[in-house]
Amino acid sequence: MFDKLDATLRFQQEALNLRSERHQVLAANVANADTPEFRARDFDFSRELAKAVKDGRGASSMSLATTSSRHLQGTSTTFAVRELLYRVPDQPSLDGNTVDMDRERAQFVDNTVRYQASLTFLDSRLQGLKTAMQPE
Repeated sequence: MFDKLDATLRFQQEALNLRSERHQVLAANVANADTPEFRARDFDFSRELAKAVKDGRGASSMSLATTSSRHLQGTSTTFAVRELLYRVPDQPSLDGNTVDMDRERAQFVDNTVRYQASLTFLDSRLQGLKTAMQPE
């Protein structure tokens, strides 16, 4: 039963994680709009989501540096998109920057709306599961 529950929620979990990562990539593009030679980046969301659902996300583990043998050994798992792509500019600037602010704003808003829609869908799914588990 739990494997079906996990499979049901995995898609939405992966979609939310990727939307969050895409938000960070788009925010970096906007933040570097005036940086000479900066290349705007993005990733193919549907391809990365398919990979994440099929294979799981590529996790890399980081460990903390300790100065004493009595310190706790902490680890952190970070997730990264496997393939960041460069955007092809419609009209490159003279300083080599490829950030198009209109496109970035549109992508940022689109990603935000889709993230919120995923949260709403996940919430309704969880409410339905909660209702199904309650006795009559």
